[in-house]
Amino acid sequence: MENGTIETKKRYPSPNPHVQLTEIVYWSEGLRVKGMLAEPKKRDSYSGILYLRGGIQSIGMVRPARIAQFAAQGFVVFAPYYRGNRGGEGRDEFAGEDRWDAVHAVDVLKQFSNGNVHLLAFSRGGIMALWTAILRQDIASVVTWAGVTDTILTYKERPDMRRMMKRLYGGTPNTALSHFEERNPLLRIEENTAPVLIIHGLQDDNVSPGQAYLLEEALKLNDQPYETWYFPEYTHFFPPAANRQTVKAVCQWVREKEK
Repeated sequence: MENGTIETKKRYPSPNPHVQLTEIVYWSEGLRVKGMLAEPKKRDSYSGILYLRGGIQSIGMVRPARIAQFAAQGFVVFAPYYRGNRGGEGRDEFAGEDRWDAVHAVDVLKQFSNGNVHLLAFSRGGIMALWTAILRQDIASVVTWAGVTDTILTYKERPDMRRMMKRLYGGTPNTALSHFEERNPLLRIEENTAPVLIIHGLQDDNVSPGQAYLLEEALKLNDQPYETWYFPEYTHFFPPAANRQTVKAVCQWVREKEK
């Protein structure tokens, strides 16, 4: 079956009366993968946001309220769960072959939006978004919020994730360096054609600000357009009021980047 083809659609209860949710099963590299679509109920021509979740498996799973928050700002939002999650086929590889699930999700989103596709990534989703922007030339903008950019740095920073990474990557950065490097989008960042917005709380212990600085440096070296919003007082998760304010600001930034 062709990548990005929709297999099934099923309505899902929405936390927002103005937003309709649908769970979608789509094809990615021969696997059925699931994701959640959020659409404003008011019919119009909307740009698309591909929301790339953080975490792995049940940790960091797509939250209906989160994607509805962006849909309520006047976007069609699609959030892939990635392979091996919520009954989807295959195995989540933390930015391995599962990066194609994000790449092909763009084609799913285009079936419901006006063709402008923006990437919005949180945490682990950062690496997925960068790869999507590298592997496709039709992305209008990239927003990476507390985003992972380098798996070797993640391995060093997060002792609690080392066991999982060793299992998925076949070793440590010392014994399986090539498996870490082939997942590192910074080594191919010059292939990205979209403007990038980097958002990071400087008190973040889950994904260090160092990950944001590495991306910033790589973009600067390649003369690529980018902007940074650093928040000295925030951690990985912003307080509710600051989060709402940032969501609105992100949507405004995204609209300004329409091609």
